[in-house]
Amino acid sequence: ADKEGLKRKIEPWDYRFYAEKVRKAKYALEQNEVKSYLQLEKLREGMFWVAGELFGFTFAQIEGVPVHHPDVRVFEVKDKGTGKHVGLWYFDPYARKGKRSGAWMSAYRNQERFHGDVSTIVSNNSNFVKGKAGEPVLISWEDASTLFHEFGHALHGLSSDVNYPTLSGTSVARDYVEFPSQLLENWLETPEVLSKFALHEKTGKPIPKDLVAKIDKAATFNQGFATVEYLSSALIDMKLHLAGEKPIDPDAFEKETLAALGMPKEIVMRHRTPQFGHIFSGDGYSAGYYSYLWSDTLSSDAFDAFVEAKGPYDRAVADKLKKNVFSVGDTIDPADGYRAFRGKDAGIDALMRKRGFAPAKKAGAGNAATKKTVN
Repeated sequence: ADKEGLKRKIEPWDYRFYAEKVRKAKYALEQNEVKSYLQLEKLREGMFWVAGELFGFTFAQIEGVPVHHPDVRVFEVKDKGTGKHVGLWYFDPYARKGKRSGAWMSAYRNQERFHGDVSTIVSNNSNFVKGKAGEPVLISWEDASTLFHEFGHALHGLSSDVNYPTLSGTSVARDYVEFPSQLLENWLETPEVLSKFALHEKTGKPIPKDLVAKIDKAATFNQGFATVEYLSSALIDMKLHLAGEKPIDPDAFEKETLAALGMPKEIVMRHRTPQFGHIFSGDGYSAGYYSYLWSDTLSSDAFDAFVEAKGPYDRAVADKLKKNVFSVGDTIDPADGYRAFRGKDAGIDALMRKRGFAPAKKAGAGNAATKKTVN
């Protein structure tokens, strides 16, 4: 703004406009250059490899299984050590008429033992544009991260080892369900995955380290803004649900609460109170909007367990993760499960580093007393 001679203070409605100018000037990435190394099928192979290294799973495509569209492929998942059947993984990657937008995981059948030994059936769904025959489908870095994220949900379901279907897989507390999926995003950036599976569509060479460094550097851009706008909405959500039965003027309540929080004038809430659909359209995120950031706190701290050990593929740490987090569903208090895995409550230091913030002066531990729900 100063370079362009704007002789006034930036208003909230100006912020994103000028932030984008700064991003392009300081962290410009040629998206087509990045995409040329991100082939959908290679990344799918990379996800399978990660699942094998961490959880001991193998994936093999099978035929003769009913599917709802010819684009859908089915893979049988087995235990690498015993050869035992674990479940089925459906892959529905392409956009088509009538299909909802976005990316998601569907659980078609939950693992259980209440009605006999029932295995998991899950599906990962995306909306990539199908390429011409013989040509690879190239995706963005953000889409690659989302691919790993949704596969994390699938692995949560496939790892389940419980008795009751209502407590199986991803049937966990709202503020815990995104933790396993956000955690798996970290493995996209590991050197092992990038060198083996992030290969140029034409040359077959792995993505250059300097390009990965640019991606990492750009990832922390504007995190201060993103964190503040999110936290303000999360805190408003909590304040509203603690306000009791008295009538509330939404505008006055919002202004008073944000003023008490010291909200910078240049930043507005991510969701203004009258259109805060997350907390008013249903009970899913009522007094629970904070769960997105809490999951990021957990996943950042959990990945540090691997960093502090022998690296991202340390099998001893992976075994503890599967035993105490991925396999237990909602059969134990998630706070107890996390402590059993990590040996402590989650702290904020790893999240601060991930977002490019200075470490907290007093590294207080996060409140791991996640409330358990009954499904």
